Amino acid sequence: MGVSAQAITGDAAFVSLHYLSLLIVDDERWIRESCKEVAEHMGFKVHTAENAIMATRILETESIDVALLDIRLPGPDGLELLLKIKKQQPETEVIMMTAHATVDSVLAAMKTGAYDYLRKPFNLEELKILLQRVTDTLRFSLENRITREHLKSNPGYAGIVGRSPEMEKLYRMIAKVASSRHPVLIQGENGTGKEMVARAIHFTGEFCDRPFIPVDCGSMAPAFLESELFGYIKGAFSGAVRSKEGLLSIVNGGTIFLDEIGEMPMDLQAKLLRALYEKEIRPCGGLKPIPINVRIIAATSRDMDIAVQQGTFRRELLMKLSVVSPRIPPLRERKDDIRLLVDHLLDRISRATAVRRTISHDAMKILLAYDWPGNVRELENCLERSMALSSSPVLNAADLPAQVQSAVVQANTPAKPPKNKIISLIELEKNAIINALNQLDGDKLMTARMLGIGKTTLYRKLKEYGITDYWGPPLNGE
Repeated sequence: MGVSAQAITGDAAFVSLHYLSLLIVDDERWIRESCKEVAEHMGFKVHTAENAIMATRILETESIDVALLDIRLPGPDGLELLLKIKKQQPETEVIMMTAHATVDSVLAAMKTGAYDYLRKPFNLEELKILLQRVTDTLRFSLENRITREHLKSNPGYAGIVGRSPEMEKLYRMIAKVASSRHPVLIQGENGTGKEMVARAIHFTGEFCDRPFIPVDCGSMAPAFLESELFGYIKGAFSGAVRSKEGLLSIVNGGTIFLDEIGEMPMDLQAKLLRALYEKEIRPCGGLKPIPINVRIIAATSRDMDIAVQQGTFRRELLMKLSVVSPRIPPLRERKDDIRLLVDHLLDRISRATAVRRTISHDAMKILLAYDWPGNVRELENCLERSMALSSSPVLNAADLPAQVQSAVVQANTPAKPPKNKIISLIELEKNAIINALNQLDGDKLMTARMLGIGKTTLYRKLKEYGITDYWGPPLNGE
C-alpha cells in the first residue's frame, strides 16, 4: 500500500489530501458521520464501516492511507483489525479511538504500529490536527521513498553526476559525514546542487528512513519562518486559531535542510543556536519546552566569514554549523564533467518528454567553452529550452540560447589592440626638439646639427613653440 501515484506532481513528491483515503471504523453512526464530515471537508476520500468485518471487505478492494479505528468494536475488536491492516497494508497510518483507554490497551496499540490515539469524547478540532499531522508524515515518507529510488537510479555518487577530482573529494566527505549526527554547512554558488548534496548526506546514512525536510530561509518572511520551524500555540498571535507543531519537532530523528541560512534574521539565528545546544524548542507563545531530535544541514551561497564581519550572521552559530563544511565546486572548475552532465540531463529530459535527442559536436564545443555562471541549473535550463524549441533529433549550435553562443564568441574573439592617440606633426616636431635639447644638455648648436636643421630654423622653432627653458651655449647671432 502506498500513496497513489496521482498524488505525485512534478519532480518533487507532493501529497494532496484530495488523493488520500481514510477508513473510519466505529459502531456508533453519529461518530462515523461527524468524523467523515471533518475529513471530507479537509479533502480526504472517506470510507466508513461499523465493524471489523465490513472494514476487512473494504481493505480487500481499496488502498487505505489512514485508518481511524475504535478499540471496542462488536466482534473482532480494534486491536485485531489494527493487526490485519498492518499485515495487508503495512504503510497505512492507524489512529485508535477509545472511551476506555487503559495504559495496557494504548501500549498494545502503539507497539502494533498505531500512529496515535484519540480519547473519547474528543473535540473535532483535535481530529483535524491529528489528521493534518498524519498527512505531513505520509508526505515526508513518500518524498523519502522517491528520493531513495531516484538516488539508486542515477549515475555518479548518490545521484550526483561528476567524476572530476573535485567531485571525488566531495564524495569522500559525504561518505564520512553521512552516518554522523553532526551539523553540516554546505557552501557553493547558486545552481551547484547544494540540496542534492544535502539529500545525499541524509539518504546514504543510517537515518535515511527518517524525514528530510527542506526549508528555504531566503524566500520566507521572518515571522513565517519562525512559526514553520518552531511552531506556535493557539492564540499566540492574531490568526493562530489552533496550535501548529514546528518542523524541528515533527522531523523526529530526521534532517532539516536550511537552504540559504545566511538570509535568516539575527534574532531567529539566536533561537536556533539555543535549540541546537539545549536540544529543545519553545513554540511561539509557549512556555513549555519540547525536546527535539534533529540533524541540521545548512547551505549558503554567501561568504559567511564576511557575513560575520558585517554583523549579519552570528559567529557562534557559524561555528556550531560548520563542524563539517563541504564546498561544491562551480561548473567552470570541473569542465571535464560537462559531457557527463549533458548526457545525463539529455537522457532525463528525453524520458520525461518521450522524445530522444542527442547533441552535435559543435554544440558540445560551445557548452564546454561557456563559463556557466548559473552552474548545473543553468546548464539544465539551457538544454530544456533548446529541446523545447528544436524539432531536430540532434541539438545543433544554433539551437542553444543566444546568450550562451554570444558569450563564447566574445570570449574567443581576440581583443583589438588599443588605438594610439593621433599626434600632429607640430607636436612631433616640438617633442623632437625638446628630447634633443635634454640629451645634449641644452646645447642649441649641437641640437640643430643633430636634427639636421639650420641654427636660424632652430631659433625660430624655439620661439614658435615657446621653448625657453634651455640655456646651453648660444647660437651665433643670438
